[in-house]
Amino acid sequence: MCRLDPAVIRSVQKFQVGESGDGPHLIAKAADTGDRDYETAIRLFVAEEQNHARMLAEILRAAGAPTINADWTDAVFVRLRRLLGLRLELMVLTVAEVVALRYYRALADGGGDELLTRVSERILDDERHHVPFQCRRLAVEFRRKPRYAKRLARHAWRGLALVVAIVVAVDHGPALRACGVRRRQFVSDTMQLFDDAIATVFHERPVSEG
Repeated sequence: MCRLDPAVIRSVQKFQVGESGDGPHLIAKAADTGDRDYETAIRLFVAEEQNHARMLAEILRAAGAPTINADWTDAVFVRLRRLLGLRLELMVLTVAEVVALRYYRALADGGGDELLTRVSERILDDERHHVPFQCRRLAVEFRRKPRYAKRLARHAWRGLALVVAIVVAVDHGPALRACGVRRRQFVSDTMQLFDDAIATVFHERPVSEG
């Protein structure tokens, strides 16, 4: 039996929906690039995300809680990702992956349950590779863009990341508090992680999987 704070349960239910993902749509866009190696990598990425959803569902089951079918934040993310082409989808997806890094760190450190800690650490191991994977592809996507376009994209992307971090901090605030993380700390830590990621896309520092 998994003993979780009710706020953590509600939060995990929402993240489980998000981890279920929009795999076929992303795979189709990757296939359109004509790069078969990249398409294969995206298929593996989607499989890992689906495995995260499966593990979170097992945690909920162990806690005696059901999974949910939808959440408004996931619906917004899916709509944003589908607006344009692969580049925008990866930008939105990378924001979600960076938020996940801080979120699962909070669960691993303060969730108060051994099973939750083990699963969160396992997911973190994957996410630490997912972020540089997305960044490397985005660096390719932006390589031939003019400097002004890169500057605009960088500022808009960071603005989106800040809005998302704030929304998650508010929406999952009770769970974060139960894990010993304040909303402001969550936003600050997430933006620091995002700044590290965005710098790799625009070649301000090397990509790292650490």
